[in-house]
Amino acid sequence: MVAKEAGCAVAESLEALIGQVDAVIVAAPAEHHFPVASACLKAGRHVLVEKPIAATLEEANALAALARETGCVLQVGHLLRYSSEHRAISERIGKPLYIEATRIAPFKPRGTDVSVILDLMIHDLDLVLSLVDSPIESIDAVGVAVSSEHEDISNARVRFANGCVASISASRISLKTERRMRVFSEEGYLSADFVQQELTMIGRKRGLPLPGTGGFRREALKWKDCDCLAAEHDAFAASCLNGAPILVDAEAGIRALDAAIRVKASMDASRKTMELSGLINS
Repeated sequence: MVAKEAGCAVAESLEALIGQVDAVIVAAPAEHHFPVASACLKAGRHVLVEKPIAATLEEANALAALARETGCVLQVGHLLRYSSEHRAISERIGKPLYIEATRIAPFKPRGTDVSVILDLMIHDLDLVLSLVDSPIESIDAVGVAVSSEHEDISNARVRFANGCVASISASRISLKTERRMRVFSEEGYLSADFVQQELTMIGRKRGLPLPGTGGFRREALKWKDCDCLAAEHDAFAASCLNGAPILVDAEAGIRALDAAIRVKASMDASRKTMELSGLINS
């Protein structure tokens, strides 16, 4: 039915699909990313794999190695890297000092096969890592499962070696949808709303003067709907056909996955401490 609506052919197996195409988009549960993507890369097919790049760092590194060996494109589907908001933030903020990111949504059964870290928080982890050019020094995280077998809410405080700190919150049991990021830097204060597609910045170099503030300026931007998925696919096609640089490559995917795994490890340690103290039930 889906093939009929889309006007495309149906492949009875992965092997049959690989034999008919030059590039593949892997949009399956995370535990299937490695077997599917590796089979495609070994066959010399370009791959766009949805986030996270794989279920483990070992699998992620193996995919990166296969892409290097075969010379194939391996792009990771961190969708928000293609948004107008991300471009606007990265153009205005060079060296963030503090970042606050919030990503909350009502409960949906889809995605609950993994924790909220890999389901939602990894989007903001990737965005933060793209803005902060420094290794992670430490992570302090808490989280709890409420409606599923895995954590449904989590907060992580990420400290980087250069002194920047990011506080990232994610929830999939909220009553509303909210996706915001606030950034403090020497350039000023920036607030981005990914739902309303609005950005406001208070600084000294951009926007209209704010009377009585000693030279501060306010810049406000708003975008129409941005089709990030189409932009992501266009970028993938350009990399496959024209050799264009890969915006979100395997290394970026590995860095985001590593951060997510470290958040989960910190969260597990915090949970153990709370269980031992009787704050929560084991």
